[in-house]
Amino acid sequence: MKLGKLAPRHDPRTLKLARYLTAALPPPPVVADWTTKVTVPWGVQLNNSLGDCTCAAASHLVLSWTANASSPVVVSDNDTLTLYEKACGYNPADPSTDQGGVELDVLNFWRQNGIGSAGHPISAYASVNPKNVTEVQQAINLFGGVYTGVALPTSAQAQVGTLWDVTASTPDDAGSWGGHAVPGVAYDTVGLTFVTWGNLQKATWAWFEAYCDEAYAIITQDWIEANGDAPSGFDLATLQADLAAIT
Repeated sequence: MKLGKLAPRHDPRTLKLARYLTAALPPPPVVADWTTKVTVPWGVQLNNSLGDCTCAAASHLVLSWTANASSPVVVSDNDTLTLYEKACGYNPADPSTDQGGVELDVLNFWRQNGIGSAGHPISAYASVNPKNVTEVQQAINLFGGVYTGVALPTSAQAQVGTLWDVTASTPDDAGSWGGHAVPGVAYDTVGLTFVTWGNLQKATWAWFEAYCDEAYAIITQDWIEANGDAPSGFDLATLQADLAAIT
């Protein structure tokens, strides 16, 4: 298992999801799960040998979106590798360049260029407040997942494959293992379900609040087409206008 998410980069131009969650929007459901239609292996996306988790997470979201839209599209390892090279500066000829990546860099490149030959560009993204459970739930429910970054504690190592939960140690150990990018693709009353290292990994809400240091909702045709239109009650037009004004 490799990590590879670098410290969050805060750009004041980044749109905030809360601005577009209108009063017309109903509360999120108690449970949302976009994993059930993923009938093919998630794949490790090279994250067992490279610190490309920021790019592997993007590829996993594409698989989840397309599986729910019509049929699953598995982004190839080569396309994920190309994303890691272009968005994060990795050079396969120089192992010292395997330094991980910044989520904002990946999102910006992804929006402008898609993912390798697979395409699947995104239209926009907006930051999600990881301390606001309702906002996180809305992001997962409305947009088929949330692109998150977590500062993993060493205690998470022994919990891989079971449940990431807060232990007797305090959140002061955040990042003691390292930074990791994981897409949240489901939630319930206990917590969230992520995709990482080719498998589903559950985490409690308390754990997420303690260790998530960035999260983003993503607008993509892959997902909008799954619903036939933009999610009801979400102010997509204003978001797109704001995006055009800053790019």
